[in-house]
Amino acid sequence: MRKIAVFPGSFDPFTLGHESIVLRSLDLFDHIIVAIGVHSGKKPLLKIESRVEMVREVFRSFDKVSTEYFEGLTVDFCRKVHATHMLRGIRTAADFEYERAIAQINKRMLPGVESIFLLTSPEHTPINSTIIRDIIRNGGDATQFLPEGIDIKKYL
Repeated sequence: MRKIAVFPGSFDPFTLGHESIVLRSLDLFDHIIVAIGVHSGKKPLLKIESRVEMVREVFRSFDKVSTEYFEGLTVDFCRKVHATHMLRGIRTAADFEYERAIAQINKRMLPGVESIFLLTSPEHTPINSTIIRDIIRNGGDATQFLPEGIDIKKYL
């Protein structure tokens, strides 16, 4: 059986921390789908199409990584793509508590899919999309927090 991981998130924007989680997971799975969720309750910085394009650009040379967007429940998307795992990054103890609760609910809703948590690399721990969005919205240079070669202005 192929091991297919879904790495879900809003990825607004996709950061070095997100990239690191995917790169460190390549040997664990046969395929990784970066699944960009559409959340109607949030006011995103980037349109969904821009986020998809950005992530595809980051992983353009990796056959094992694809990018899709979805609406609705992550478990429904996992079911649709025949995922065997959900991949999540953990930066802090607070992240762990939040992710643990979601993983336990997901396990009840979709028992055949295992949640896998990877600790964020220490150098990426302070990076989160909310802070990076604020930097960008206020005209700051967020380049050092984004994957190499990503010009955020292209996606705004």
